[in-house]
Amino acid sequence: MYFGETEGTGFEVVDPEFSQCLIGHARVERLWTGARWSEGPAWFAAGRYLIWSDIPNNRMMRWDETDGSVSIFRSPSNNSNGNTVDLQGRLVTCEHLARRVSRTEHDGAVTVLADQYQGNRLNSPNDVVVKSDGSIWFTDPSYGIIMDYEGDRAVPELDGCHVYRIAPESGDITRVASDYVKPNGLAFSPDEQYLYIADTGMSHQENGPAHIRKHTVEGDTLSEGAVIADCDTGMFDGFRVDRDGRIWSSAADGVHCLSSDGDLLGKIRIPEIVGNVCFGGPKLNRLFICGTTSLYSVYLNVNGVR
Repeated sequence: MYFGETEGTGFEVVDPEFSQCLIGHARVERLWTGARWSEGPAWFAAGRYLIWSDIPNNRMMRWDETDGSVSIFRSPSNNSNGNTVDLQGRLVTCEHLARRVSRTEHDGAVTVLADQYQGNRLNSPNDVVVKSDGSIWFTDPSYGIIMDYEGDRAVPELDGCHVYRIAPESGDITRVASDYVKPNGLAFSPDEQYLYIADTGMSHQENGPAHIRKHTVEGDTLSEGAVIADCDTGMFDGFRVDRDGRIWSSAADGVHCLSSDGDLLGKIRIPEIVGNVCFGGPKLNRLFICGTTSLYSVYLNVNGVR
């Protein structure tokens, strides 16, 4: 069943559970357009604004909930990609150009959290999430160094594209997954028992992966993980998890809503490729959607994980 189409947007119900996630009269809104490749939305509750990346334009944008205005938050941004908010409300950013993960302090200073592993430069950190113990987990595919569009072309110094963890106190960096082709979006389950990670290896490898894997979190390490969902349209990129454990993932035709076990429940149709999403608003019931050129949002009958 498909309904609610407005300017190329709408809702496709695959499982009745998805209908319960929707608000009958709520529709997708396009809040702004003018990007080349939107990514990495992060919600800042205290200021009631959203930060996201426009990677090729080398800038970060800011949408203000109080008046709907959009402005440039940071330019240049080192071709920033994924963003999140840490436990102290600070911005944590993956930077393609600088090949690092950074943190913006409350006074505006920028602290480098990770830029190398065992003496070798990272590829181009892509997406990042913070666990409740303060540890920071990030993916490091090579998209920022395989071309000049989202960073600087460079020879990789590492033996592949992996997933890493930054310890909360020491800042030590450990590799937690080394069997991905192009690790991309990631998110913890609400109870942090599992870590979901997308692999977009299909982008540069024939018949490569375009799926999400589910790992059991074992302290500061991960189990091998199992594939729970293959994308039926394009690839899963960035995603978030709601309080009931459902996964809201980007895809080529919009946002796919999956059960915690990877079953497709429904889709939010968007008329361009979606790169990432996040929950925001005072009640975390508004899903912000980074389309290729535009920022969209929709109110849902679910809440994001705070």
